[in-house]
Amino acid sequence: MIRDIAGIHRIRTLYLQLLYRCNFNCLHCFHGERLQQADAFTAKEAVCLIQRMRDEYGTETVTLLGGEPFLYRDLPQVAWYAKRQAGLRVEICTNGYRIGRRLTEVAPYLDLLRVSLEGVGATNDHIRRPGSYQSALSTLCGARELGVRTGATMTVTAQNIDEVLPLARTLQDCGVEQLKLHRLRPVGNAASHPELQVAEVSTYARMRDQVRAANLSIEVVVDGDLSEHTEPAAHTEVGGRHEIDRIEADPRGALTMSCKAVGTDAHAFWYEKETDRIIHRPTDTDELSLPVPDVVYARA
Repeated sequence: MIRDIAGIHRIRTLYLQLLYRCNFNCLHCFHGERLQQADAFTAKEAVCLIQRMRDEYGTETVTLLGGEPFLYRDLPQVAWYAKRQAGLRVEICTNGYRIGRRLTEVAPYLDLLRVSLEGVGATNDHIRRPGSYQSALSTLCGARELGVRTGATMTVTAQNIDEVLPLARTLQDCGVEQLKLHRLRPVGNAASHPELQVAEVSTYARMRDQVRAANLSIEVVVDGDLSEHTEPAAHTEVGGRHEIDRIEADPRGALTMSCKAVGTDAHAFWYEKETDRIIHRPTDTDELSLPVPDVVYARA
């Protein structure tokens, strides 16, 4: 269906939101009120979608996320299937809060554990949850002891932009391989917290210059929108390519192809769980009709 409508033949990564439920309520979370909703994939539905994406679109990687994926009862089963049966690269994106025992269960099927952090110490804990900073660092160390490669994500805001470099250095000391920086998008909880928005986009350039000058061993990957320009020329409409980097499935089954459309209900495609098929539900405001450009990530 995606091939027929959008001309896309290959989708490299499936971002699979297993559930909305989370033990955090971060100030910037794009889910917003949906964190309270009970929608979730069953293990069978998750496995069927993974298999379909691999067989029909050559998907090579699945990233399991939520909500908080470690609250998902069948996480080991889904990770096992994706790795052992489907032969995919498996990543999990987590808040890393007190997940030691469950991490041990999924570690054999995991290629990368990515932990979300929003700064150093109190800055992170204000945005995310008290105690979450130290818990996340402990999780990263625990993953390393289990032989699991690690990465981190950070959403750049007015409150933490000055801590990008200190956080990168801290993560580097913990053996973390990559820090991925996202631009804040005013959806979900972020829409209620305008104080998080960066007022002067020129500060993005200074941040990137600082990272480049620091000569870090950790790889820092940057959302292309973290520049002086709100729409870098390198961006391409999601419907204008033969292949795309990603598609994201939310717990209801909505499929979104651009990071800029996540959290906005701008999806044009839907995974119908009951029939195990992908269907097209166009609207005048979906990501193909508008159209919504994709986000380009590159090394800082």
